[in-house]
Amino acid sequence: MLLYLHGGPGDAALPLVLKFNRELEKHFTVVVWEQRGAGKSYYRFGDEQPSIDTFLQDLYALVSALLARFEQRDLYLVGHSWGSVLGLRFVQEHPELVRVYVGCGQVVNMKKSCREAYGYALSHAEGKARERLRRIDCGYPDTGDGWLEDLLFVTGQVVKHKGSLYGRTNYNELIKPFLGCRYYSPLDLLRRQKGSLQAIRCLWQELMQTDFEGQTHYGAPVIFAEGRHDSHVSSELAKRYFDSIETEKRFVWFEKSCHFPQWRESEKFNALIIGLLA
Repeated sequence: MLLYLHGGPGDAALPLVLKFNRELEKHFTVVVWEQRGAGKSYYRFGDEQPSIDTFLQDLYALVSALLARFEQRDLYLVGHSWGSVLGLRFVQEHPELVRVYVGCGQVVNMKKSCREAYGYALSHAEGKARERLRRIDCGYPDTGDGWLEDLLFVTGQVVKHKGSLYGRTNYNELIKPFLGCRYYSPLDLLRRQKGSLQAIRCLWQELMQTDFEGQTHYGAPVIFAEGRHDSHVSSELAKRYFDSIETEKRFVWFEKSCHFPQWRESEKFNALIIGLLA
């Protein structure tokens, strides 16, 4: 059994997994979780806004239900970006339920990674874009008026200058699968957009406190699958952290990827996951 944790927060990914990772279904029971408030699970958070712990509780409930239903003791867990925060936290708390954890676009220290992303954007931007970046505090502010707009602007600059999706200046390649997916109605597409913005507003301040650097032991094997050119969530930072881990581990570079190796080099990624069964 393989459970996929999407990024974001709130960035539902079912159509992308269906398009690029369908080969995995020949070898695994694949579960793609659209997390609370995201995609087909969209709802307005209201006054009771969830925390990271809320999502970890959801994840534990889901894993427990899946293992019971399919009579398994553990499962393979893949976490991408925001999903890698949930994934590595889950391995910390419930290693007995994880056969192997695969982190993709792995978040290690969110503040350090965001500073590096900002530096990448600033070093490539010109003209008015560069001027605006200079007015943004550390690149990824989480307080004050207009922080969300500034955050999205910095991310947009990283994307524009090919630091997020390898060889591309936009996400069109990752949008098209949603438009042709029979599981997504036009209303679902609208809900996905709403869910993404809602989750960022709700969770970003807490997400910025994420720091795994003091954790060097895990009770389950960990694999990092990283795009060599990822400036969205620093893969160099992930590699330095990986080198400090003292338990069973493996690191795989994807040479023609940035933040999305599971979709930019899907054949290699799928082979990596299938190879875990050997």
